[in-house]
Amino acid sequence: MAVRKREPAKPMKIRIRKDDMVKVITGRDRGKTGRVLSVDRVKGTAVVEGVMLVKRHTRPNPAQQIKGGIAEREGPIAVSNIMVLASDGLPTRLGTKIDGTTGRRVRIARRTGEPIEKAGK
Repeated sequence: MAVRKREPAKPMKIRIRKDDMVKVITGRDRGKTGRVLSVDRVKGTAVVEGVMLVKRHTRPNPAQQIKGGIAEREGPIAVSNIMVLASDGLPTRLGTKIDGTTGRRVRIARRTGEPIEKAGK
């Protein structure tokens, strides 16, 4: 009997981007806010600064200047559990609109209608 190989998962459409300010709306870190460090479209997760902290036990490795011990770092959180913050600091859903001057598609806050710009810009 032939074994069928599972085809790789297709990347999800995720509106949240790196450097967005988000708020956790559900889960153990509900209410925390932070900046998105990375987004995994295949798994549907994002890593947010200061959210979902996990402890990692590392073994010392003098050759690579790694100190041993217990280190805390951010773990992934499902994108369904976070919402983008608008400029007034309240969570909002995201939509898109064609910008009249440049003709580009821009992300807008559904609650206020204003464009969402990245934290770095």
